[in-house]
Order: sequence, then C-alpha cells, then structure tokens
Amino acid sequence: MSQSLILNGVPWFDDEDHAVNAHGACIVESAGTYYLFGEYKTDDENRFAGFACYSSPDLAHWRFERLALPPQPDGPLGPNRIGERVKAMRCPNTGRYVMFAHADDLGYHDPLIVVAVSDTVDGEYRMVGPLHHHGEPIRRWDMGTFQDTDGTGYLMTHEGDIYRLSADYLSAAELVASKIAPGGESPAMTRIGDTYVIMFSNKTSWDRNDNYYLSAPSPAGPWTHRGLFAPQGSCTWNSQCSFIFPLTLADGRTVPMYMGDRWSFPRQVSCASQVWLPLRHDPADDSISLPDYWPAWNPRTGECEDLLAGRETRAELDSSVPGEEIRLPFFCGEHERLAVIGTTDVDGGYAMLTIARPDGTTAFESFVDCYSPTPYTGMMFVCPELPSGDYELRLRVTGEASVFYKKDGTRLGSTGTRVRTTAIRLI
Repeated sequence: MSQSLILNGVPWFDDEDHAVNAHGACIVESAGTYYLFGEYKTDDENRFAGFACYSSPDLAHWRFERLALPPQPDGPLGPNRIGERVKAMRCPNTGRYVMFAHADDLGYHDPLIVVAVSDTVDGEYRMVGPLHHHGEPIRRWDMGTFQDTDGTGYLMTHEGDIYRLSADYLSAAELVASKIAPGGESPAMTRIGDTYVIMFSNKTSWDRNDNYYLSAPSPAGPWTHRGLFAPQGSCTWNSQCSFIFPLTLADGRTVPMYMGDRWSFPRQVSCASQVWLPLRHDPADDSISLPDYWPAWNPRTGECEDLLAGRETRAELDSSVPGEEIRLPFFCGEHERLAVIGTTDVDGGYAMLTIARPDGTTAFESFVDCYSPTPYTGMMFVCPELPSGDYELRLRVTGEASVFYKKDGTRLGSTGTRVRTTAIRLI
C-alpha cells in the first residue's frame, strides 16, 4: 500500500509494528505534525495505564512519542483509578499545552475533571489537579474540549454542560450552557462558519449507538436538537463520537473530521479501532452528516479510496466452535499488508490471527474482533507490513466474545462467538 490512507474500523500500527494505543482521542496539530492523544489501554482490565502521545506527518503513519501522562504515584490518576477522554489544547495566552481528562475510581463513584500542563506538545505533562468552577471541583465523567477561532477554550461534559475556560485554561470561568443533552455522553464540538455544532452518544457502556447532534449560534446557545448525523440503525457506523478535528486538505479547504471509537472490551489494545470520516456540511440548512462509511480514504484529498477491488483469495471460515481454524499459504510482496475480509455481526466473537513463516515461527499474531451491533461485511483486519516472502495465515475461533455491562448491570455486547471470513487480500 503506497498511499497514506486512513483505514477505518481496523487496528493501526506504529513505526515499530505495535498497535496504536490511543482511544477516546483528540488531535493537536503543531508545525505541520499531527499529535494524537488517547487512552493507553490494557487487554485485561479497565484501569488507568497512562495517556499516550503519537505523532504523524499524514494521519496514516504513526510514531509513539511517549506516555504524555503516565500513572501517578497517588491522587486522582494514581493506583486503582480510571483515566479517560483525554484532550489537549495549546493555550494561546500562556503558550503552554493544557491536558484535560476524566479521573475516577474503579467503580466510577468518584468522578473528577483533572488538568495537566506541558511546555511542549509532546512533552511529559505535569498534573495540576482537579478543574475548579467557583472554587469547587467539577465532578463529571465523559468530557470533551473545544477551542474557538479566537482562542477561547471550552469544556463540555456528559448531559450537556458547557463551561468557558479561564484565560490560562486552568479553571472553568463560567457555565455558559447547562443540561442541553440529558442522557448524552462523549461530547464533541466544532464550529462551521457562524454555527456551533455539538454531538453526543447515548449511554450504552462500550457498545455503539446512533449518535446525535445539536447546533447553536454560540456555545451559550440557544441549542437546537438536530437529530442523527449518520443513517438510523448504523450505530454511527459502529462507533462513538470522541472529537471533531478541523482537517486542512491539500487544496486548502478545511473540513471537519469526525473522530469516533470502535471499542472492543476487554481486548482494547488488540482490537479497539478508530472511525475517522470527513463530515459533510450542507449550507442550505446548516446540517452535518456522515451519509456513507468509507473503509479507506485519503486525508489529503478527502476522497474515498477502494482497496478491495480486483482478485481475492478465498479464506472461508464460519464457525463458533473453539479451536476450529483455517490455514492458507500466501506470498507477501514488498510493502504489502494482509487484509482479512469477512462479516461482523451481533453474534460475532474473537478470532486469533497468526501469520507464520515457512519455518513455523510466528511473524505476527493478534486477536480479531468479529462483533458489531450493526452488521458489516468488508475489511475486518489489516496487519502491519511484512517483509517480502512466503507465509501461512492461521485463523482460529477462540470461543471468546466482547461482553460488558452497563452500570445498572445490563449485559451488552456479543450474543455469540461466531467467526465469519470469506477472503484475504494483499493491499
């Protein structure tokens, strides 16, 4: 694959072939480089393992810079704590980079919005403490941030509270809007012309749902409920909104880029992925939409790219029986990557994908998530680039599934452990 394309719904890999581990993410652009901040997850439990920083020249090739904020020895992001929804912005009045996040205990009974700072975008951030409003810490969980064109910073929380930040971004100066989205979480805001847009998801734990948006002439409102921005029943193309990034294309146009998470609890490192798509804006009614799902697209042109045209090799597996597998030899050319084509659905489980060398040793191995609440057929997984040569693909049913629970104990996630694949393709 010679082009620098964004691949949706599949794990990404950095320059050392490790999974890009940055979720609930945001992007900060600085001096022509994109910096991705996100939750550094584990594959076995939900706890704070740090906030990661990656850099990229093109939104397609990523380099791990550091844990921008590692686990702390004590305090809100110390041992046995949760850290989520990390966002960072450069404060124009101080020149410092300010990081915001949700901190909590493992039972989600002690929510706080916390702040950290760094003199450089890719440095290690130093904890300041809870974000205060009128001298009291803001006790909310899901949150997002937005920086207006004049440099004013805003913090948004679940249920739809919007705070204007102080000039140094280290406190909340004013609650400008309150409870504009009852039941909403994972807020993300942008400005298109003179219209402000804020999107929310519904509360379904790690699962996906049909996200919606509101619009207003200012962050203070009045806010108007506009409805869904992706087709009903698509579960926002099997994702949850996280951030809206103003992407400048090669021709100079700026388009709002939707950034969403496709969670895969508990295997968040191996299988959780991103869905990034350019939002379509209709000036006739000031509406936004994601009318189509693009498995791959070019962030320089803002156009969809077809990676799956042409010949495929059959690789058929349809089973829920643990241990059942297929094995398929293949040749990988230079700079090629193996893509697995199949179907994800509500009864999908985890598969184990192994790529073996001719001597039987493992060249690459990863779980593959076959679950999605909205059925999808297409590209399920893409491995890192392999050295040119002969290999064998091994794809095995694990008998495991992505299962999780809402805070009230409601079971969500997969109803089965089925693995369905039809083909492989070298891209």
